Amino acid sequence: MNLAIRDVRHNLGRFALTAVGLGLLLMIVMGMGGIYKGIEEDAILLIDELDSDLWIVQSETRGPFAELSRLPSSVEDRALTVPGVSDARRFVTHTVQRVHQGRPIRISIVGLSWPEDRGEWLPILSGRTIGQGHFEMVADRTLGLAIGEMVQLGKDSYRVVGITQNMISSGGDGLAFLTVSDALAVQFDSVGEATRLERAARRGRAEHTDIVQSQPGMLERADLPAKLIPALGSPTVSAILVNVKPGVDVESVRSVMDGWADVTVYSAEEQRQLLLQGPVDRARRQIGLFRVLLVAISAIIMSLILYTMTLDKVHDIALLKLMGAKDRVIIGLVLQEAFLLGGIAYVIAYMIGGQLFPFFPRRVIVTTEMMIWLAFAVAVICVVGSSLGIRKAMGVSPNEVLS
Repeated sequence: MNLAIRDVRHNLGRFALTAVGLGLLLMIVMGMGGIYKGIEEDAILLIDELDSDLWIVQSETRGPFAELSRLPSSVEDRALTVPGVSDARRFVTHTVQRVHQGRPIRISIVGLSWPEDRGEWLPILSGRTIGQGHFEMVADRTLGLAIGEMVQLGKDSYRVVGITQNMISSGGDGLAFLTVSDALAVQFDSVGEATRLERAARRGRAEHTDIVQSQPGMLERADLPAKLIPALGSPTVSAILVNVKPGVDVESVRSVMDGWADVTVYSAEEQRQLLLQGPVDRARRQIGLFRVLLVAISAIIMSLILYTMTLDKVHDIALLKLMGAKDRVIIGLVLQEAFLLGGIAYVIAYMIGGQLFPFFPRRVIVTTEMMIWLAFAVAVICVVGSSLGIRKAMGVSPNEVLS
């Protein structure tokens, strides 16, 4: 019978507890890798789903996901005049935090250029996409909202008509999709007193201008809502998304837009890289560092466990040597126990992780490549970790059986 199996049966309780403990540690290593991957995927998720060739943002900024970006809505019409452009649409995004039904809820709002963009590309889990220009929203399931539920945002209430899955912002907040006009209404909402004071200040400034002195009727326009005053223009958006016609060189279209002094143009890939190297870079590096540390700690713990298990078998190893057992038999005993311990711990980590990871606040993405990498790491840890035990076993003298 295999010596390693017999030794495990002899110390089954301690071996099982050790395997479970090591499995939980490997589960954390797996979880750290999954969170690392999840942060990357969440960061670029919306960029990939929007599937835009070019992003027009505010001049000298890095785009709406990296920093504040404000553009006049008229840039959309300007982009449509560029030869080779098939469509252009407005894009708005911002984050709000509200209290809904007695609990805090943090929502990353995305404005869809309705009716051109009704959200057909969204991964709808239940319900439908946006069907009218106002007061409807599609929310990610992580927000805990139900179909038909009303959510108060600003002065208006929005009905949840659809639920999406895995639509998360780079900050880990669930996404909610509204029309651009509704998203802007939420973003620029202000209380009545603030509006009254702003109109009074506007009227006070207007009273001292020459045009009001000569045309007193102009003063009445100061009391109008800001969006109805032509000189103030329409509310700004975060970006303009541009798609080019099939067969048209993207760079040739971009070169035309680069000549506009008030905007900066990025490709979709550049937006991904700016996002990964900007807002989420520190979190990614920190998670990656913890992952490396956990792997090193796992190797140290396994080395100590195997060394302790070898110390407990010093008398048995000495007896085997006295009976004429070859060194490869002793080495095989330690290595087989190490791989058996690592294999069981790997299976435990996979099974427990699969049950627990869906309940984590951040999305945990465990890929096949990650599982292969972890299996390889466990194999290396088993070999490196058993080296101390093998060294001790090789140093055991047959005479120790008499002590």
